[in-house]
Amino acid sequence: MIGIWSYTVILTYIGLASAVTGIGFAILYAAGEVASIGIPVLCLLISGFCDMFDGRIARSKKNRTEREKQFGIQIDSLCDLICFGALPATIGICLGGNRILGIISAVCLVLAGVVRLAFFNVIEMERRSDPDNKDTNYTGLPITTSALIAPALFCFKGLIGANFATFYQIVLIITAILFISKINIKKPGSREVYIILAVGIILGVVLGILSKF
Repeated sequence: MIGIWSYTVILTYIGLASAVTGIGFAILYAAGEVASIGIPVLCLLISGFCDMFDGRIARSKKNRTEREKQFGIQIDSLCDLICFGALPATIGICLGGNRILGIISAVCLVLAGVVRLAFFNVIEMERRSDPDNKDTNYTGLPITTSALIAPALFCFKGLIGANFATFYQIVLIITAILFISKINIKKPGSREVYIILAVGIILGVVLGILSKF
C-alpha cells in the first residue's frame, strides 16, 4: 500500500476516525435516529486531544526521512480539515435552526479552513528551507481551535435555548473569519499545551454531566 506507515501517524488516523464517526452520528441525529448531538461533539474533542500529541509523537522518531516529514505535514493538514472543518460544519447543519445559515456557515468554515491549512503548509515549507527562520507565531487562528470552541458553546446550550443552532452557526462564521485574519498567535509551549488539555478535559466532563444535550 502507498503511504508512510509507522507509529508516527497512528494518532492522526485515530483522530480522523473519531471525526468521521462524529459526522456519521451528526447525520443520524438530523435524521432522528439518535436523540442527542452529544456524540459528535465528544468526537470533536477526542480529535482535538489526538491532534495535540500527534506532532510530538512524530518528532520522537529518530532519523525521519524528508519524505516522512513532508508526508506528516500533508496528512496532518488533510485530517485537520475533516476533524476541525468538516465535523463542526456538519454539526452546524444538523442542528437545524436556519437551514440556509447553517449551509453558509459550513461553507465559510470549511473554505476558510482550507485556505488556512494551505497557507500554513506553504509557510512551514519556507521555514524548513530557511534555517535562520525562528518564527514562533501562527498567522491566523489555528483550525484546531474548533475542537475547543464548539464544545464550549454546547456547555451553554441550555442557557441559550431555542436559538442555540443559530447562535452556533454565527459563531462558526466568526471563527472562519479568524482562521484567515492576519493575526499573530504564539505557538503553544509545553505549559500551554497542558493547560489546553486540562480545559478540554473539563469541557468533556461538563458535557458528560449534561449528557442529553
